[in-house]
Amino acid sequence: MITFTVNVYDGDERVTMTAYLHADSPELSVKPRPAVIVFPGGGLSFLSEREAEPVALSFLARGCNAFVLRYSIGEFGHFPLPLLDASMAVAHLRRRADEYHIDKRRIFVAGFSAGGYIAAMLGVRWFEDFIRDEIDIEYGENRPDGMILAYPVITAGEFAHRGTIKISLGALADDDELYAHSLENLVSDKTPPAFLWHTASDGAVPVENSLMFASALSAHDIMFELHVYPKGPHGLSLATRETSCGNAGLEDARVAEWIELAAEWIRLF
Repeated sequence: MITFTVNVYDGDERVTMTAYLHADSPELSVKPRPAVIVFPGGGLSFLSEREAEPVALSFLARGCNAFVLRYSIGEFGHFPLPLLDASMAVAHLRRRADEYHIDKRRIFVAGFSAGGYIAAMLGVRWFEDFIRDEIDIEYGENRPDGMILAYPVITAGEFAHRGTIKISLGALADDDELYAHSLENLVSDKTPPAFLWHTASDGAVPVENSLMFASALSAHDIMFELHVYPKGPHGLSLATRETSCGNAGLEDARVAEWIELAAEWIRLF
């Protein structure tokens, strides 16, 4: 394995991306590989390490080259900064595809909770002019080929995770702003396919977030796969002992199957 960290913006160390790559070898013929960029959760106030490197290494073990994006949070988490970070991360991989031995047509974003909000936001807004006005990318360079969304924050409406939306939009967002930042309202024919999973008993980010997004994808005939597990708290990550921090409630063998299902989904592309 090869690992290193790069700055997403030249000369700016605040936003970084850590790479976990398969070593190039004549004995390993599976290349170029799919790329998965992991967006940890944390409500835009911090980045969960439980949803960072362990997830990247799990995708690495399943044949992908993986990356962890440490995007803008806290005082820098206000829209559109995290979206610009995500755009630059995808564009960076497309520009360095040969160097990183990845397939520029199979670049996926995998977001957890608030990280899912950023990943899904990129999926529904990648083409908007203001992004290219802010950062130096070409049209389509920042488009993910697919989204893997784990218990994602999607809506800014009735079922919103208020903490994430407050940091993203500010405490005084009006109804029009909330509607415009509810991602289920922004799905279009330009939105890439998605793999989603959630638990029906999630008490922090209600399952309706994933259900509404899947419904919007279906309305636009966009391929998606949705898994709703009957029980489990928010923030399960891999749902294994490794990511449980000693909390048995964050371990669930059935939910833990999601990573293999997601890897199988990636193989469809």
